[in-house]
Amino acid sequence: MKIDNSQIVDALRHVDDPDLKKDLVTLNMIENIAIDGNKVTFDVVLTTPACPLKNQIKQACVEAIHQFVDPAVEVTINMTSRVTSRRKETDAMLKDVKNIIAVGSGKGGVGKSTVAVNLAISLAKTGAKVGLVDADIYGPSIPMMFGMLNERPTGFDRDGKTYVYPFEKFGIRILSIGFFVDQSKALIWRGPMASMALRQLFSDAEWGELDYMVIDLPPGTGDIPLTLIQDFPLTGAIIVSTPQQVAIADVRKAADMFRNDKINIPILGLVENMSYFSPADSPEKKYHIFGEGGCKKFAAELNIPLLGQIPIVPAIAESGDAGIPVAMDNQSPVAAAFLNLAEAVAQQIAISNSIREIFGK
Repeated sequence: MKIDNSQIVDALRHVDDPDLKKDLVTLNMIENIAIDGNKVTFDVVLTTPACPLKNQIKQACVEAIHQFVDPAVEVTINMTSRVTSRRKETDAMLKDVKNIIAVGSGKGGVGKSTVAVNLAISLAKTGAKVGLVDADIYGPSIPMMFGMLNERPTGFDRDGKTYVYPFEKFGIRILSIGFFVDQSKALIWRGPMASMALRQLFSDAEWGELDYMVIDLPPGTGDIPLTLIQDFPLTGAIIVSTPQQVAIADVRKAADMFRNDKINIPILGLVENMSYFSPADSPEKKYHIFGEGGCKKFAAELNIPLLGQIPIVPAIAESGDAGIPVAMDNQSPVAAAFLNLAEAVAQQIAISNSIREIFGK
């Protein structure tokens, strides 16, 4: 039996992307079909390298060709990716950044910075180009978490203006207000000064091309989060909380801020940090120190996904203090939890971008 391209394409029309609910051919995810006798090769172009369903999609493609073309066909599939974006060509600010993700919380002390840092590193581990901005003006913690307390970025001049190069470490590009101030002293800035300094982290830096930029927002709903939300083309927001009700009550305020009619930033989902404790000698056991089910219930109430549940273990604090975030430890179950979170975030961004493209929202 002689096989041609049209048979392969027709077979792959029976394979749907599980998230986008359309077939791979309609979504233009099939490229470079090559046929040599009964051997067929082609590329499947995913919407993110962090796609958690890549193996499922790959197997479905093989099964479709065997069912609708010939069971004897030898199928070789190259799973590649091209991160989607809904940025407009007229967006001048950070024009080479495909997706900007704000990580926020309703209150301090819930581990928002820890989640932002390890999320950024985990996205990079999937093969994405990632940047991280520490926008917590009054409490920058990222220099310590990366072991860079005394580092200062280098600059260059272009068209009579000075720009800085972000640092590169652990596979991501990083900037923090903490790189420009004495962290041993209190930063006494009024709102307008802080907002101006924050804008410069974005506009006066050579970020280059990025698939994802993760922004660690300051807690609450004050001037700095509002400046970012209103002035920058955010793809979506992630809200971090701990399970107890007092934290969730503050998360409601953060959710209301993002969903305000004048702001209207998609909430990609909720992350439950300090979700449970598992002893090192009994990792199968889970002790819910701060309560159980609070974030799951609240996510359902908001009709948003619960993106991940991160355990509370000493290794998280120890690694942050040592300047090597826990996501860098490939043997750690916590690193696995953050990798699952990265995949879930990338998945929600791809879905959000697709919905906005189809419905113009």
